[in-house]
Amino acid sequence: MARVTHALPRASFWSGKRVFITGHTGFKGGWLTLWLSQLGAILRGYALAPETEPDFFAACHVARHIEHQIADIRDAATLTAAMRDFAPEIVLHLAAQPLVRASYLRPMETYATNIMGTANVLDAVRQTPSVQVTIVVTSDKVYAESAGVHDETSRLGGHDPYSASKAGAELVAASFPMPAGQRLATVRAGNVIGGGDWAEDRLLPDFFRAIMAGELLTLRHPAAVRPWQHVLEPLCGYLVATEYMWAHEAPRESWNFGPDPNDSATVQSVAARLCALWGQGAFFTVAPDANPVHEAQSLRLRSEKAWRDLAWRPSMRLDDALDATVSWYRAFKDGADMEAFTLSQIRAFSQYE
Repeated sequence: MARVTHALPRASFWSGKRVFITGHTGFKGGWLTLWLSQLGAILRGYALAPETEPDFFAACHVARHIEHQIADIRDAATLTAAMRDFAPEIVLHLAAQPLVRASYLRPMETYATNIMGTANVLDAVRQTPSVQVTIVVTSDKVYAESAGVHDETSRLGGHDPYSASKAGAELVAASFPMPAGQRLATVRAGNVIGGGDWAEDRLLPDFFRAIMAGELLTLRHPAAVRPWQHVLEPLCGYLVATEYMWAHEAPRESWNFGPDPNDSATVQSVAARLCALWGQGAFFTVAPDANPVHEAQSLRLRSEKAWRDLAWRPSMRLDDALDATVSWYRAFKDGADMEAFTLSQIRAFSQYE
């Protein structure tokens, strides 16, 4: 796995830290839990049960690495009680309704989860004096659509319920009255890929579901451009951002974590690379959605602020990220120990071996 040297989370910081994670049963939350477990953190998770079959949480035995509670961030009283009981030093908020197309079908759930759920998390933090740093994970889709490249000062917006709800979460984080001494950052990443994502209406999960079912993948938005990056890239950013906030007095910050600008690519070109990597008769067809919903055609992020503040920059090129992802799903298909396989990918990325 070719990589560029840059800041990595330090075991010397994380070992023994009490960390409360919302959304630990999800794709990104599961990877984050395994990584923090390897760094020696003491973990408590709060999330809904996994919604897909199969799912990363079960496939990688994530429950072995975290004390976890199945509950809803919309339930403010239960959330606050859970956080106060654990008394964390750090809160990492990943729980969300994460899908654009689902947000059209369930707009009220999306707004309630992503906006009021974030407010509930921050209110629980406000009532938990042990918390020093909170990281709120949003999305590259918080920015108003334009042909340009977005940095942290770009205007927030949102054409669809998901994007608007994530922009709303940013506004909540920017305005929520936090006690003196508690520090808060929002982090915005691009299209995250990697092994174990089984969500609907995402290119790579759709590809691997089709392959394993012996079906043909159909592309709905082949010309859409996305900032693709392996899941370990933004997670690395979230962790080094936490370390930065711990060491600095700035009460609020925001960072983009995007791929190398040369690695923005169309849906169709990524699908073609996946077919080449998988082989074994993998093909796709292009058929524009008969009932399309609005999705941004071009999303690009600038991450210079993360490099300047955190010494973070993308380290995996797109081909490496796709290769690592295909390797994960091939191992899953072959019945490998996915907990061990995933931990080996984390160690390879972070050079712990």
